[in-house]
Amino acid sequence: MSETLYPYIVFLPAKRKQKVLRAIFGSKVPIDILKFSIDQGISEKIYQKNLIESLSYSNKTVISHLKTMTDLGILKENMEKIESDSRIVWMKYYVLSDLGKWFALLLAKENALSRDEKAEIVRSVFRSYVKWVKELSEKLHVNKEILRDIFLKEMK
Repeated sequence: MSETLYPYIVFLPAKRKQKVLRAIFGSKVPIDILKFSIDQGISEKIYQKNLIESLSYSNKTVISHLKTMTDLGILKENMEKIESDSRIVWMKYYVLSDLGKWFALLLAKENALSRDEKAEIVRSVFRSYVKWVKELSEKLHVNKEILRDIFLKEMK
């Protein structure tokens, strides 16, 4: 059976690594939240109301997991004014952080992502990886010119 395999690098905050992994993989709820975000569009707003209506968990359970995922930097929380039935209503919504997008990507089927979403993820992962290599190379006193030469050679 020949299946395409993709290497995934997930950058985790060193001090919170176990908490983040437990928050995502310790329950089915966060995975369903991430799958919902993939279905919405990985960069789109995730309205709390729509999420609660779509998932088969209690409001309290969903809100608890949203709070945990926000506290750990997987989601970013926002509010938005919306006019509904000629009155103004505040709607809470979430967007995936870069870390959240990487976790969602682990769950996504490649054909579920648009070309633009894939390109955005590649840029984001590349930028984060370059920052990480830069910081590590400074700690290890690796000559940046050597890394630059490697990069230029590989990009030809």
